[in-house]
Amino acid sequence: MHNASTSSPGTATASAAAGDMVAVANAGSSSLKFSLYALRGPEGLELVMRGLVEGLDTAPEFSATDAAGRRIGHRAWGGGASLGHDAALHHAIGFVRELVPGMVLRGVGHRVVHGGPAFARPVVVTPEVLQQLEALTPLAPLHQPNNLSPIRLAFEALPGVPQVACFDTAFHRDNPELAQMFALPFELFESGVRRYGFHGLSYEYIASRLPALAPQLAAGRVVVLHLGNGASACALKAGRSVASSMSFSALDGLPMGTRCGAIDAGVLLYLMQERGMDAKSIERLLYKESGLLGVSGESSDMRALRASTAPRARLAIELMAYRIVREIGSLAAAMGGLDGVVFTAGIGEHDAELRRRVIDALGWLGLTIDEAANAAGGPRIDTGADGRCSAWVVPTDEESMIARHTLALLQS
Repeated sequence: MHNASTSSPGTATASAAAGDMVAVANAGSSSLKFSLYALRGPEGLELVMRGLVEGLDTAPEFSATDAAGRRIGHRAWGGGASLGHDAALHHAIGFVRELVPGMVLRGVGHRVVHGGPAFARPVVVTPEVLQQLEALTPLAPLHQPNNLSPIRLAFEALPGVPQVACFDTAFHRDNPELAQMFALPFELFESGVRRYGFHGLSYEYIASRLPALAPQLAAGRVVVLHLGNGASACALKAGRSVASSMSFSALDGLPMGTRCGAIDAGVLLYLMQERGMDAKSIERLLYKESGLLGVSGESSDMRALRASTAPRARLAIELMAYRIVREIGSLAAAMGGLDGVVFTAGIGEHDAELRRRVIDALGWLGLTIDEAANAAGGPRIDTGADGRCSAWVVPTDEESMIARHTLALLQS
C-alpha cells in the first residue's frame, strides 16, 4: 500500500498506541501534514505520530515520526513527479492503517483557511457545510480547494467518521469592527468584503502557551510573528486577537515565500491597463511569482537565500525584515503599546539571523538581543536589560490546536 521504510523502535511505539484516535489533516498549497492523537493522557490527547508529504508538485517526499521524533517512515518519489493531495492522503491513510492496525478513528480535524463571516468556530462538516465552504473559494483560491479536498476524500475513504473543519479565520472574528473594515462603500463590508485575518490556529495555540511560559506577558500586549512560506503578524491583547497583518485574503501584509504582501491597489490597475494583464495572470504574479522568490529571482526558501551570495537574495531577506519591523509598529499602535514579540513557524523558529535583525531594529523599545539564547532558539531571546519589552521564540503547533477543537466538538 505504501513503500515506506520504517525503523523498529518507531514502529513499536506507534503500534502500541492502538485504541481511540483523533487524526488531523493540514493541507497546504504543496504539502499535506497529518497527525494522529490517542484519546488519553492528562489533557485528553496524546500524540502518536506526525507525518508530512511535501513537494507535491515537484519532488514528492513522505516522512513520518513518532511522538519522540524518531523516524518511522519515509518515501521519496523523485524529482519531476506530481502526486496531488488525494494521492498524498491515500498514502497517509494506508501508512497509518498498517502501522496502527487496532485504532478506532473517532474523528478527523481539518485545517480550513477561510471560514468567511459565517464560521467563527469549528464545525462538523455536512454536505451543506461543505457546499458553503466551497463557495468561499474565491476568497482563498490557492488554499481553500486544497483544504477541502481531503475532507471530500475522507468522506469516501472513512465513511461514518466525523470530519471537523477548523478555520484559520475564526480566531480573528472577534476583532473590533473598525479593525475589520476597509474604507469602501459600507455595502461591500456588509456583503463580506472585510479584513478576516489568517493563521488563526497558530495564533490561538501561541495564546494558549503563553500563560504557562510568561504569565505577565500573556495578560499584556503581544505581537506574534508567524513567519513561514506564508507569513503574517497578529496583535494579541490579553490573549485575544485584536488586529492582523493579513486581511481579506492571504496576500496582504508581510512579504512571503511567493506572495507579495501589502501592495498599492493602483499597481494592479496599472498592470491591467498598461501591461494588459488579466485577472489570472495577476493572480499568478501575486500568489506564485512574488515575495522572496520574486525579489531574489532565485528561491522562495529562506535557507537557500541564506546560502546564496547573490545581492538580490540578500535584498529579499532585508525587505522581509524591514516589513516585519514596520508591521510590528502598526500593530503596537493598534494596541496602544507593546509588551513583547513572539517569533513562531518555520522561519520564525529557525532563522536566528532574521530574529536578530528584527530585534536590533526594535532597540527603541528597549530590546537587546541575547546572542546565546537567540542562537539556541530561546525561549526568551532578549537580555531583559530594560524590562519594558521582551522577545520570545515559541514553536507553534496548529495540528495540536485542531485536535483539541475536534475532540471538544465530538465530546459536546
